[in-house]
Parts: sequence; C-alpha cells; structure tokens
Amino acid sequence: MDNRNTAGRPAAGTGGSRYVPYHERTGAESAVYFTRDLSAEGLKRIYDRISGTLGGKIAVKLHTGEAEGPNIIPRPWVKALFENRLENASIVETNTYYEGSRYTTDVHRKTLETNGWTFCPVDVLDEDGVAAFPVKGGKWFREMHVGSHLKNYDSFLALTHFKGHTMGGFGGSNKNIGIGCADGRIGKAEIHTTPGSDDMWDIKEEEFMERMTESAKSTVDHFSGHIAFINVMRNMSVSCDCEGCEAEPVVTPDIGILASLDILAADNACIDMIYGLPGGGGKALVERVESRHGLRQLSYMKEMGMGNDRYTLIDIDNGDRKITAAEAVRGIEPGWIPDEYNTFPGRNDLKNKRI
Repeated sequence: MDNRNTAGRPAAGTGGSRYVPYHERTGAESAVYFTRDLSAEGLKRIYDRISGTLGGKIAVKLHTGEAEGPNIIPRPWVKALFENRLENASIVETNTYYEGSRYTTDVHRKTLETNGWTFCPVDVLDEDGVAAFPVKGGKWFREMHVGSHLKNYDSFLALTHFKGHTMGGFGGSNKNIGIGCADGRIGKAEIHTTPGSDDMWDIKEEEFMERMTESAKSTVDHFSGHIAFINVMRNMSVSCDCEGCEAEPVVTPDIGILASLDILAADNACIDMIYGLPGGGGKALVERVESRHGLRQLSYMKEMGMGNDRYTLIDIDNGDRKITAAEAVRGIEPGWIPDEYNTFPGRNDLKNKRI
C-alpha cells in the first residue's frame, strides 16, 4: 500500500550522523524532569510531574519485550505505577512485522504472560485491524495505519525504555510510538519497506528516521494535549528490546529517568546525556546512533513541529534545581553495573557483566 503525500519519490534529509551541540540550537525551551532514582518510587515521582495532562481511559505504550527479554523496564516498577497511579489504564502493544514470539495476537499474548505482564489489562491494538490517523505535513505519508483499538483511548503515556536500535540508532519515545503503534502488517510495512521491494528492511538511514517520525506524529497529534513521555535510561544495550535475549551486552552505564510533555525535548535530553557521559561511557551508543544516522529522528521532529530541541532540565532530586545534561551525568563511572532486576530467566549473566 502506497499512501505517499507527494507525487514521485520524496528526497530524504541529511545530517543524521551529526550531533548538534546545545549551543547551536535555536528556539523555545520545554520542561524536562529528571531523577537519578531508578526504582518504582522514582518512576512514580517523575510520573506525577507530567500526569496532569492524562485522564479518562489511558493508553500506556510500553515495550513488553520478546520472551524473557532481559533489558525491559522492570515489571515491579510498572506494576507499582499501575496500582498507585494508573487504575484506569491499559498497557498497549501491536504485533510485530517479523515472525517471532509477538507476530500474531495469539502468540503475542503467550509472550506477554511469559514476561509477567499479567497485573493489568494489555490491549493488542491491532487485534481487530487498523485505523488510519492523518499525518499533518508529512513528506512520506498522508496517513499512518495504527492498531484500531488506539481510537478507544482518551490519553496516552509513552513509557519508554531508552536504548539503542539496530535500524534507528536509538529507541526513545519517538521510536516507541512510531514503530510501536503502527500495526504489524500495514503500518510497519509502510515504514520499513519500499512498495514492491523483495527486502522487507530496505528503507534505512535518514528515510527510515523520517518515516518512523511521521508515524509517531500521527499518534502525537491524535492525542494532542493529552499525551506525555517518560524515558527510562537503564540497561541501555545498543540493541532494541525486540532482540530479546540476543541483544548485545549492556556496556553503557545507567543514568536515570526523564519525563516531559514534549517528545523531542525528552528524546534530545537523553541523547545529550549519552554524549555527555564521562570517560567514554557513551561510546558504544554514540557509535550505534551515528552509524545508523539516527540523529535525523531529532532534526526531523523539529522540522515537523513536534517539539523543541532546547529544554530546561529540572532535577527533582534536588529541589527542582535547573541543571544541564552534562551536570546530570557528572560523576557516573564508565561501564554498566547490573542491579537487582538483572536476574530474569533467559539472561546470560556472564555475557552482560561489566568486565
């Protein structure tokens, strides 16, 4: 299916491998909240800073992971958030484009049970087909096909495990929504595959970033005024959670949790922290981001009017003091140190230990 917005083939932008330092950016600033407290309590505290925009029936887009995937947000944290803050909410997911443990709704539900997502409703959004959300000002699309159940929600929380990504360079809120809300057969194909191609993954680099971002914009616009973003910077392999137990070893140190009402500010602040990690702690993720031209996600979000790449970073651990991304990561030792939640079945402990 080809729903391109212009005749012929648009030209992708450039610059996806160049990091733009903060002092080179222009425009307004958005508020981004930050805590170093990687725990259920930290997640609840930072959620409270952005929860005012959420109400009614809330969709919580979470990457629930392949079977026994080791790096997903710890289930006890999410369970505590639901029990204490999100009584009228459901985790929402879509089926995958590739064959595997989340390819159809039936096998997907078995994987959800394996991974322990049994304490709240989980809605497989494309179980009953698709809905078409408009893409305002899109270069590649007039509309994006998302799971049809997404229309049933009043507000939306992107609860994202920030990490690397094999094709996108990094997976933040933009990826969580752009890929994660597109249905498994039509929407994800529109993002990943040129119509008529024999290679289902032939769209790469800047074009892929732009298509994914336009997909995310369709959902962000749909929930405009009733959407918020949380990025959890923990267990940040260069691999996505969709790689499950086959993910590359975690080497990037844990940082904290960020939240904002601005998707671009949230993702850009995370990238700034990765680039600012002392002692080369961010080297592996930086290489993954730049080699895949993943920074085009950020510049295209700005071009599409999705938010600001400048922000005020608010340290909720220290009286809401305003800090820089460099201050947020100051003193973090290079290398990853496993925590108490790194003992899930399927984890290869020797593979992931810091050495």
